[in-house]
Amino acid sequence: MTVKEELDKRSGSKCELCNSTTNLSAYDIPKSPNSGLDYSIYLCDSCKEQIEDPDKMDGNHWRCLNDSMWSETEAVKVMAWRLLQRLQNQDWTQDLLEMFYLEDDTLKWAKASGDGEEKVIHKDSNGNILQAGDSVVLIKSLDVKGSSLTAKRGTVVRKIALVEDNPEHIEGKVEGQQIVILTKFVKKS
Repeated sequence: MTVKEELDKRSGSKCELCNSTTNLSAYDIPKSPNSGLDYSIYLCDSCKEQIEDPDKMDGNHWRCLNDSMWSETEAVKVMAWRLLQRLQNQDWTQDLLEMFYLEDDTLKWAKASGDGEEKVIHKDSNGNILQAGDSVVLIKSLDVKGSSLTAKRGTVVRKIALVEDNPEHIEGKVEGQQIVILTKFVKKS
């Protein structure tokens, strides 16, 4: 029996991620420790296309991961974990990631793709995600350390920069001076 035939049997002739029954094919999970049935999943064309081209990712399509993450097949769980990591900017994925459990060896395999690297996400005081180049408004007057400057409440800081290794810090210019600002004292404008 070929790997494709075994995958078809294991999956019940359905995509192992979204349960589609059309245009199915075997998919070898990238950066797997081995090859063969245990390191492959059965996918529909839609899932395969989105996995291979992250620019085509449709967050609503991947709500199916709520079911597939509980699969008994390790390869399916690895792919579901990787996809949830890619979709961290979707508000519904955080709850699933918090519930997700993988054994240490399986987690190591899942992280081999690089999708599991911790991504620093900067959020304002209201929980809105901040990105480099955004404008923010100070919600509190702040004394700037090392100078006599006080950044007044209501000041708009344009074209902020994110501090890569600290999700609580951003940088921006206030009255011509570059300063570090705590994200809990700003709101996205």
